Amino acid sequence: MKENDLSNSLPPASPVDRTGLAAAVTKKLRDMIVEGVLTPGTRLNERLLCERLQVSRTPLREAFKTLGSEGLIELLPNKGAVVAQMSADDIRQTFEVMGALEGLSGQLACARITDGEVAEIKALHFEMLAAHARRDLPAYYGINHQIHNRINAAAANPVLTATYLQMNARIQSLRFRSNFNQDKWDTAVREHSAMLAALEARDGAQLRALLEQHLQNKLETVLADLRMQLSA
Repeated sequence: MKENDLSNSLPPASPVDRTGLAAAVTKKLRDMIVEGVLTPGTRLNERLLCERLQVSRTPLREAFKTLGSEGLIELLPNKGAVVAQMSADDIRQTFEVMGALEGLSGQLACARITDGEVAEIKALHFEMLAAHARRDLPAYYGINHQIHNRINAAAANPVLTATYLQMNARIQSLRFRSNFNQDKWDTAVREHSAMLAALEARDGAQLRALLEQHLQNKLETVLADLRMQLSA
């Protein structure tokens, strides 16, 4: 596995809130992986991370365990932790499953969602549009992530949610990077507007189709980017 040098990719970071320290460290590292600050193959140097995050090794190692269980990092014997890399086949297969899970979530949500839940998702949608308008991708993506999770939660199926969250954690960084291309990002925003319309209409078949296509579009963007990287 190709390893990148953490010291070259990690910018200065503010101290982590001491409340719920392990959870805070986990969130900070997860965000850094999703947003591409820590790229696939980066070796996670414990000493350097402890210095940058101003924490001891205990919460850092707890964070490593959590992120390892999510598939975001690999814990290698005698080598420490490395940000996980996915092959083209891994990416394709994971997105295929996620498309099915997203689609099922949307279909069930249309049958079970409350008016209040729809209103909350609609409010998030407008917040997301505002973030897109000011080209704030981290804010946009955080709200986008909430919307997809709210739709899944509205399906009211704990087994589906557990599977969804586990699978989705592995491809968050890929979904985030799929918006680096402005045209692709604009297309994703239009797709979300269509999803909201289908949800408000309680059209389960339509929302399922839209969500499945949304994930297929993401997959095609991610694979195209991967091919460009490999050919460079």
